[in-house]
Amino acid sequence: MKLVGSYTLNAKKEFVWKALNDADILKQCIPGCDSFIKINNNTFEASATNQIGPMNATFAGTVTLSNIKENESYTISGEGHSSVGFANGSADVNLIQTNGVTKLNYEVNIDIGGKIAQLGSRLIDGVAKKMSDYFFGRFADLVAPIKSQEDSNEGVEVKRVKELKSNFLNKYIYSAIGILILLLVVIFYFVSR
Repeated sequence: MKLVGSYTLNAKKEFVWKALNDADILKQCIPGCDSFIKINNNTFEASATNQIGPMNATFAGTVTLSNIKENESYTISGEGHSSVGFANGSADVNLIQTNGVTKLNYEVNIDIGGKIAQLGSRLIDGVAKKMSDYFFGRFADLVAPIKSQEDSNEGVEVKRVKELKSNFLNKYIYSAIGILILLLVVIFYFVSR
């Protein structure tokens, strides 16, 4: 599956390039990222938990930067494995600066297999699009936030994407509360007879 997009950032190309190579910023951009550890200049170990359809999956794997042309472009690739399958992907990222404004273009290729691939291509395509839009939208929000003009001189930051958080634990908490309430109703029914 191939996804293409771009963001216009009100920042110089060198600043955007530096952010594209910053482990802390990349960690904040990966949906559901639990850890992101720099192994060397071009390799990171990462793990992330995300909901894909009815499944919650924790993927662990490596993220690699390759085809590096400093301040111009690179390829960011990731391989992740989980008990429900695997996800491999890469994004070709390039930067074009015009009058102090940088345009970030990306082309993402994703390959998914295992149990999660059985969920159906439309669901998987939707999740993949949402995650790639989130990654680059979150990056744009962190590197070059948009300010709307309000009545005050400061302006208010407008988010390009809404921050994603895994609801894995929430599901279990709500399920446990639901089961507890059901048990209380059953106990109350038998005691009141």
